[in-house]
Amino acid sequence: MRELRYLFALLVGSKRKYVDPSRAVEILKEAFKSNDSQQQDVSEFTHKLLDWLEDAFQIKAEEERDGEKPKNPMVELFYGRFLAVGVLEGKKFENTEMFGQYPLQVNGFKDLHECLEAAMIEGEIESLHSENSAKSGQEHWFTELPPVLTFELSRFEFNQALGRPEKIHNKLEFPPILYLDRYMHKNREITRIKRDEIKRLKEYLTVLQQRLERYLSYGSGPKRFPLVDVLQYALEFASSKPVCTSPVDDLGASAPASGTLLAQTLPSTVEQQGPSSSDVPSTSPVQRSVIHKPFTQSRIPPDLPMHPAPRHITEEELSVLEGCLHRWRTEVENDTRDLQESISRIHRTIELMYSDKTMVQVPYRLHAVLVHEGQANAGHYWAYIYDHHQNRWMKYNDISVTKSTWEELERDSFGGYRNASAYCLMYINDKEQYLIQEEFNKETGQILVGMDTLPSDLRDYVKEDNKRFEKELEEWDAELAQKAQQEKLLSQIPRAPAPSPAPVQAGEPEYLEQPSRTDISKHLKEDSVQAINKALAEQEDRGPEAIMDTAIKLEYTRLLKLAQEDPPPECDYRLRHAIVYFIQNQAPKKIIERTLLEQFGDHNLSFDERCRNIMKVAQAKLEMIKPDEVNMEEYERWHQDYRNFRETTMFLMVGLEFFQKKSYMEALLYLIYAYQNNKELLSKGPYRGHDEELISHYRRECLLKLNEHAAALFESGDDQEVNNGLIIMNELIVPCLPLLLVDEMEEKDIVAVEDMRNRWCSYLGQEMEPNLQEKLTDFLPKLLDCSTEIKGFNDPPKLPSYSTHELCERYARIMLSLSRTPADGR
Repeated sequence: MRELRYLFALLVGSKRKYVDPSRAVEILKEAFKSNDSQQQDVSEFTHKLLDWLEDAFQIKAEEERDGEKPKNPMVELFYGRFLAVGVLEGKKFENTEMFGQYPLQVNGFKDLHECLEAAMIEGEIESLHSENSAKSGQEHWFTELPPVLTFELSRFEFNQALGRPEKIHNKLEFPPILYLDRYMHKNREITRIKRDEIKRLKEYLTVLQQRLERYLSYGSGPKRFPLVDVLQYALEFASSKPVCTSPVDDLGASAPASGTLLAQTLPSTVEQQGPSSSDVPSTSPVQRSVIHKPFTQSRIPPDLPMHPAPRHITEEELSVLEGCLHRWRTEVENDTRDLQESISRIHRTIELMYSDKTMVQVPYRLHAVLVHEGQANAGHYWAYIYDHHQNRWMKYNDISVTKSTWEELERDSFGGYRNASAYCLMYINDKEQYLIQEEFNKETGQILVGMDTLPSDLRDYVKEDNKRFEKELEEWDAELAQKAQQEKLLSQIPRAPAPSPAPVQAGEPEYLEQPSRTDISKHLKEDSVQAINKALAEQEDRGPEAIMDTAIKLEYTRLLKLAQEDPPPECDYRLRHAIVYFIQNQAPKKIIERTLLEQFGDHNLSFDERCRNIMKVAQAKLEMIKPDEVNMEEYERWHQDYRNFRETTMFLMVGLEFFQKKSYMEALLYLIYAYQNNKELLSKGPYRGHDEELISHYRRECLLKLNEHAAALFESGDDQEVNNGLIIMNELIVPCLPLLLVDEMEEKDIVAVEDMRNRWCSYLGQEMEPNLQEKLTDFLPKLLDCSTEIKGFNDPPKLPSYSTHELCERYARIMLSLSRTPADGR
């Protein structure tokens, strides 16, 4: 009891993103442990929890009572009473019973009222009101309703043939406002009258529907048609232009002797019927024939009649027949319309039977809906709860709490859509405002919110927990700062020099280093030499410092132009030079200037006298920069971001290459790190990373393809194949699902997760070996876990070492290949 108080107090006032309920859950698991050690469903758990809380409150109430009857808040809040009135073997009885969760059958009913009507009446209703009857039956009438009324929807039944429980996915509607007057004992007489009237109307409705069906499905054979259409077709046949020959005579006369297909001539029906009204002279059949090509001509030859027609009919016969058919058709239309209108009126009368003022005095408002997704032996639970102060629905899905709508609740809770449906409904008395109204301070009159609503002992407990949480945050920040400091110190330790024509200049950004020491900054050296040559051509007689200044201006102008261009996706100029990346992301001017000086101060420019002199000038200027002129921490951050950008590019590029080779397992890990690193880069600016939708698409495709592969292995039934499929799911798919669920705005990712889950849930209704069933039952809860807590992955895969030229070339190649591939919904 104490742990539950602590748990709910933390839910009210904790500063944590979510509250860990483990301590309370472990106590409840121990208290509710069953003898057979089988898993209990949530309904059983709720029953036991309410009973347990009732007992705990009862003990407390008896300890504190002062000569009065102890009050149990659980009983007063959740328990009501009903009167059972009935006949058993000819003897009448009346019993008053208490209820908590009221059970309702779902199968065979379309809405909540139908379920309640069936639950309130058992057996033969007539026997309850007759004096002498040996039949048995009973009615339930609510005598006292609880402020919080809970309906337990029975959505599971045991399949005797298969020997296992199955979930009922039928659609069941329930209203946001439920009027319970018709089920109250005080209204029993008027309700019985209305029930009798509804029964009479439904019997009459059945007769009318049967009559209407005879009009809509007319005929004595296997095929039936609406009678009004039959009469119309007969009228059309009678009104068609008569023909004087059999439908086969005119074909037989000109059919080729060889019996070949009708690729020969066909006589015109015009000449068979004699001259036309224009007295055109008749010609021979061969001269008048029409060529019919059955394989190239899709329509019937124009001279053939389109519909059958009477062979002989007089004007008098036609007149009488048309008159009768017109009259009969009108009569049938009127009869059909009258029947349909009568049926609609009866439906409306039944719907409004309980809408009079006396039967809408006990309103209950829907407060919470508990939803289950999955099958009878596995699934996932979440809840919708109405926020009465904000007038909106909220969805509580593990650690995720989001705004929702009645439309979303309907889709997930009514059933009939995928495998999700409500199994528990909680209604609250709409007239008991104390259930939802704000609490006020008795002295100040101000509204109490959050921690102020808690008793002093719980308020102190939550404050202590919040202090612990703040201390945890401080320790976490200190640990991160310590790690960052260690990394910084390690980066400053001089490394053992490798064989090289010249030592690497201290402080040179790492991304400038290439795989081979003899190829260090080759592309930068070439760019620098080109700029120096241009500067020399313009100012050959100037000194090294002036030439360097001109070369730097020329190089900056070139890079600025690249940064301002809008190239195709395969040509990303940011990969060519850090300064393009810096310009596009609006790096400080001092960062760009120092980077350019380092480029021209690179030791690779010492290959000739002119470049060596410029290199020395650049190095001298670098040494002259004072600490307060350039923030070196900021400088390092910008260059680290660029290193991260290049690394993200490599993850993306290698992942896409593996994807195109259909090596989805290898591709997935690279794409996961590409997405995570890219997301972090994009959080700092829109040009810091790559197209997020592109990476998301291929990451999602990898998961879908691996899921299909794993499902196919499971379907094989082979032990080794099944285990391999489950390894793919447990080690690759399941750990990745939180990455797709963490951002609820990514609708395609959420749909993909639902598709993967539904693929595996579909196996629950199928016949399979017991060992497969056991493995599936063990695996499904992991797959259906909706937690968005991201679990740790293995270390990032090792990246190959590329020169800038190689990186740009391979990146362009893979992006071009993607542009030639259908986007698949990207």
